[in-house]
Order: sequence, then structure tokens, then C-alpha cells
Amino acid sequence: MQPLVSPGAGPIPGVPQHQPSNLFRFGEITLYSTVALGAGAVANTSQRLFATPLGQTGQGFATAMTVTETNLKEAGRIPSGQAYDVFGVAGQVMGWDSSNDSLDLPFCDSGAAGAAPTVGLASVADLQSIVNNGVLVWDFTQTQVFICPLMLAGAGGGAFGAVSQNAAAANSGSMGNGNGGIWMYRRHPVALPGNSTFAVLLQFGSRASAIAGINNGVAIRIVLLGYYKSVIELG
Repeated sequence: MQPLVSPGAGPIPGVPQHQPSNLFRFGEITLYSTVALGAGAVANTSQRLFATPLGQTGQGFATAMTVTETNLKEAGRIPSGQAYDVFGVAGQVMGWDSSNDSLDLPFCDSGAAGAAPTVGLASVADLQSIVNNGVLVWDFTQTQVFICPLMLAGAGGGAFGAVSQNAAAANSGSMGNGNGGIWMYRRHPVALPGNSTFAVLLQFGSRASAIAGINNGVAIRIVLLGYYKSVIELG
């Protein structure tokens, strides 16, 4: 009996004569981290992400980071025994209320009776300034490598949503920076070896507008999409 082999598949690999001592395990996961920016100037600043692990305080938040803000178990490090290849980077801009330390997706609030939702428009201006001026940068131990402007990091660029007036004093709406396709590293992933140290910087140039802080601030979550490879020892 002849084995069934696809055309062009090449020779059938030989069967090892001994039990393998380890196996490779592959999987697709995300690593993510969030930074909070309060009202005030952001021009010529640099914010470090992936620097605070789960359960610790940092990156602009007044309380410990939870699973909403990050899934890193160790600051700036790939999980032990895993190699990680990044094939995409995404950025999400959200409203942040520093008074109760809560994240809020909508960027528009209610306006005055019969008036345009000026509070909401100011909040959207914060959103647009972050998206249009932010730049992402890899920060390794002794090397920095530019990734892309924030508008290309899986968001599609711009501000999306709508504002409407349902009744007097009921101007409302919701806007965000979209959920577009993954634009970076489509052909050449970035390899992060196991136990490697890294961070992602969110930098702003001199023309970035100050955050008005109508919603008290802005939060930016950066997500790395990739594959991991770990070794399973068989003894």
C-alpha cells in the first residue's frame, strides 16, 4: 500500500527511534498595558508602558493595576520559558476619571439645555490630540526603535462615533478611536526572547495639545498581539 502524500510535499520524514526529551508548545496570546494621563501638558513627554505588573501601582493610576489594565505578571519581562513573536500592535484611547479611578469608553458628556455638547467636544479634542500626536517606541535595554504613530496602531486613525440631542439638556454621545485592522509587523514579527526585558514608550512632540481634563483625564491601552513558544520537558 502506498501512503497518501500531497503533490510537492517532499519526502516523508523519518520516525525517531527514541522518545523525545521535550516538546514545543505554541499559542496565540496578547500582552497589554495601560497608562493614565491627567489634565495638563503632554507635549515633549514620554510615558513608559509594560513597566508595572498586575497588582502593583504605577503608570499614572492611584491604585493597583488590575486585569483590565495589564496582564503582565512581571514588569517588562516575557513570561519565563517563553519566546514571544509580536505580529501586531493595537492602541485604544479611553476616558479616565481620576476622581474615582475608573475607565470610561465614551468621550462625550451631557451638555447644557439647548446647547451644543461643548463638554463632549472638549473631551473629543483630548482624544484627537492623543491619537494625532502620540508615537509608539520599543525601549529595550540599550536600544530604542520607533514602531509607528499611534493612529496606525490598530485603530484606523481619527475619532469615530456620534453626538445627538434626545431632548432638552440631554445631549449625549460616544466616541472612540476605532477598532481598525492591525497595521504593524504583518510580514516580519518582532522576536522577544524568553525572559527578555522590554518596554513600550508613548511619546509626544512639541505640538501636542494639553489634556483639558473634562473627564479628568485619558487612558491609553497598548496591546501586543503575537505567538508564544514554550518548551515542555518530558523527563
